[in-house]
Amino acid sequence: MDHFSSIIGQSPALDSLIRSAKIAASTDVTILIKGETGTGKEVLATAIQKSSARANKKFITLNCAALPEGLIESELFGHKKGAFTGANTSTQGIFKAADGGTLFLDEINSLPLSIQGKLLRFLDSGECLPIGETTSYKVDVRIIAATNTDLNTQIAAGEFRQDLYFRLNVVPLELPPLAKRSEDIEYLIKHFLNLFSNTHSIEAPQFSKPALKTLKAYKWPGNIRELRNLCERLSILLSGRIIEPENLPSEFRSFENASRSTGFTLPEAGLQLDILEADLIYQALDRTKGNRSKSAKLLGLSRDTLLYRMQKYGFTAH
Repeated sequence: MDHFSSIIGQSPALDSLIRSAKIAASTDVTILIKGETGTGKEVLATAIQKSSARANKKFITLNCAALPEGLIESELFGHKKGAFTGANTSTQGIFKAADGGTLFLDEINSLPLSIQGKLLRFLDSGECLPIGETTSYKVDVRIIAATNTDLNTQIAAGEFRQDLYFRLNVVPLELPPLAKRSEDIEYLIKHFLNLFSNTHSIEAPQFSKPALKTLKAYKWPGNIRELRNLCERLSILLSGRIIEPENLPSEFRSFENASRSTGFTLPEAGLQLDILEADLIYQALDRTKGNRSKSAKLLGLSRDTLLYRMQKYGFTAH
């Protein structure tokens, strides 16, 4: 069974990623999945785990951003009874619970510096030290981590340990944002419409060609998660109908209007923007007989901006 079939799309970038993921899945190597929020990092991690030798072992997911800093160490490594206020019983921790299996650490970029050293120790030695204990224990856990930020930027800011980054980044897998794989949008839409048709027992709607064109031109800040939510909303509200651009939410229509061409076509040979700008200023001044307020209005500029640009290009005052 191909567990990577859950990752929908046929774009070259996605095909290359899946090939690398399949190779890495067959080993126990540590993997770092990179990608914007909503690109499907957990879906990829799950496919890797199901395709690995640990497929029948435990697979535990922990979102590092979802826990208060004071609880993360206990959650990961466990604690001894009485180790801190409220520790009424001993807890084994997620690493112990995942022994023999796989641990997916999502949003590892949110892991506090105080915990990063302990994670590095585990990656180097397989050892964990519960809070309040003096003796560590060893476990066999494969780590798949994910980040939605550039860890190198965090390293430069002193927010992430460089040595931990190198230890995690053995096999990096980067999921492209949806805007960079627009050829996959139709495949994803078909998948989601079929899914919600079955889930809600309704007739799936269809997207017209103009509507699809609008979706392909959109920037998708929420990536696949945003597309999934859109498909579910339209499946319920417009069941069995043809979806036109005007049926899309306002942000899609606003983006379409903002993206629409002004009518100017860039010459094949290109142009020199500063020369064009100076020429347009000259034409505006000539048409208004040197009236700078009227010239600024013609050019869609404030008067102060026009005066600045006149000075920039050496126009003499009239």
